[in-house]
Amino acid sequence: MPEHKKAYIAAILYAFVIGFSFIFTKISLMEASPLDTLAHRFTMAFLIAIIIKLYRRTSVKMSATDTLKILPLVFLYPILFFTFQVFGLVYTSSSEAGIIQATIPIFTLLSASLFLKEYAGKGQKISLYFSVMGVIFIFVMNDLQLAAHSLKGTILILLSSIAAAFYNVVARKVTKQYSLFMLTYVMTFFGFVTFNSMAIINHIINQSISSFLLPFTSSAFLISIVFLGVLSSLLTAFLSNYALSILPASKMSVFSNLATLITIIAGVSFLHESIHYYHIIGAIIILVGVIGTNYFGGIQSKHISKTIVDPLLKREVK
Repeated sequence: MPEHKKAYIAAILYAFVIGFSFIFTKISLMEASPLDTLAHRFTMAFLIAIIIKLYRRTSVKMSATDTLKILPLVFLYPILFFTFQVFGLVYTSSSEAGIIQATIPIFTLLSASLFLKEYAGKGQKISLYFSVMGVIFIFVMNDLQLAAHSLKGTILILLSSIAAAFYNVVARKVTKQYSLFMLTYVMTFFGFVTFNSMAIINHIINQSISSFLLPFTSSAFLISIVFLGVLSSLLTAFLSNYALSILPASKMSVFSNLATLITIIAGVSFLHESIHYYHIIGAIIILVGVIGTNYFGGIQSKHISKTIVDPLLKREVK
């Protein structure tokens, strides 16, 4: 199978996991604080990463230079992205968060053009905005009371979206220098250390360390943490790193809108929420945007090849 097809499959799987993660995050927040939720999900993720490392008999060695190169990636994702997202979900609903996170492709497109010189053509831009409008259309038609949502939650989810956009850009360079397993392992390790340190310090200050593991007495929390740790933290890090090692950042980011659609489908399937005609219309708009962004991106790549690469090859022949 060609690498680009594998990258698209990875991006679609990434969208599916992220789509379900909003539901499991909301469930886990019913039993634990945001910091405890983050600490437990990355403890679970790091334990699985260690098992995989031992099974593969792979050593992860990093020099000081390697650490400095990877740290910006780790700082953006998982630390900033998940911190802003989880605290944002405390103050806002998953539906409102979905609307705000539909801005990730726009921020990615802007940052990729500035830092990676990945300029999108007119067709790509129109398709990108089309996909974003599909997400907004669904939630507006779903009688969402935008005036009632928390400003604090909006700002936090917006900051999470910006962190995700910059991660998409930074990962494009870093994923070409290191193995995917090494990057995923290091990102998970730093998430484990950072969030557990923050949670334990918070419990020590509040003299509530005995309640740190209390959420695990809930089966709903345990299931949520397994999903969030193994799939939403560990697997998505690997999938996104792999996809971004092959696909342009602007193409990868549009799959975040597909994740929003999957969140709605998950709600209908598992929470027995009703589906209406506008869900179907919005779904079509989103899918057209996703397909259009990648289709016009392919045309642009071929155009660049004909206008730049072909003349250079002809010169070499002469």
